[in-house]
Amino acid sequence: GQNMTTLRPTTTRLGVLDIGSNTIHMLIVDAAHGARPIPEASCKSTIRLMQYIKEDGSIKKSAVEIILKAIDKAMEMAREHDITQLLPMATSAIREAPNGAKILHKLEHHIGQPITVLSGADEARLTFLAARRWYGWDAGHLLMIDIGGGSLEVALGRDEEPSLALSVPAGAGRVTHEFLPDGMADERQLEDVHEQVREIIKPMVESFPITKEPNHAVGTSKTLRSLARLVGTVRKEHGRENSMVMTREELEDWIPRLAAISPDQRVALPGITKERTFQIIGGGVVADEIMKALNVDEVEICPWALREGAILRWLDQFGRTTLGF
Repeated sequence: GQNMTTLRPTTTRLGVLDIGSNTIHMLIVDAAHGARPIPEASCKSTIRLMQYIKEDGSIKKSAVEIILKAIDKAMEMAREHDITQLLPMATSAIREAPNGAKILHKLEHHIGQPITVLSGADEARLTFLAARRWYGWDAGHLLMIDIGGGSLEVALGRDEEPSLALSVPAGAGRVTHEFLPDGMADERQLEDVHEQVREIIKPMVESFPITKEPNHAVGTSKTLRSLARLVGTVRKEHGRENSMVMTREELEDWIPRLAAISPDQRVALPGITKERTFQIIGGGVVADEIMKALNVDEVEICPWALREGAILRWLDQFGRTTLGF
């Protein structure tokens, strides 16, 4: 008989290095065209870049050392797992700094290859692709909300490429750093943060099409997942993996209560991991305001996000060399 192994798509062991403004993440995946990317291993280091930004927006030298150390830890894991291809990317937080180009150059020299710097719109598009593949065509008109450390991304569309992909500097880390420096707030302070966030997301909201079409709203990111674990509902759907859903009503009920608890006591709550406690309020306010502005009552939490989107995009471009079967 014919040797069946020729039908197996070739697998690449990919290492996706995601240099974000809150964490540096390495995701190692065995990737093959048309196959679900299976995570082999992952590691992350929390860096909270926002704490190292000077008055003029440039990044302090001490942060560069921390970033390099985190990259070394990630690369060590990549070597242990014998990756065949490294996909390094950096989000806009690094590029926006006045000394960003210089730092980037240093990081590229350190890992020995160029780093793809994603604009906010690129991030939104890749994350949207991941959400679309996760939920499939069946999800129809998809609205994707992603709250990062430095920015908030929103994308909308019915295809794999969104018809709208937007980004504003309203990440959980940034909002916390600028408006909630001690991580807690009373009602009046909280109202102030809400107002500031409304102001930042205004351009995003204004470019949004007013549509009568129902959107399937999904949220990606650790911030949204933490919030959903705390306030959300798990729904069992027939034939599907359990999905976690967060309603705006539940979220609004929790924000003031959370803001009254000191960050170190929040760890006792479900879903709140140690590295997120401090910025969970900022993230919650951003989630609430963008949901309100876009008329979204609930979001379903999507397990895939930017890194998976990058893998899928890479596979689409390089995973198949010919049309031959």
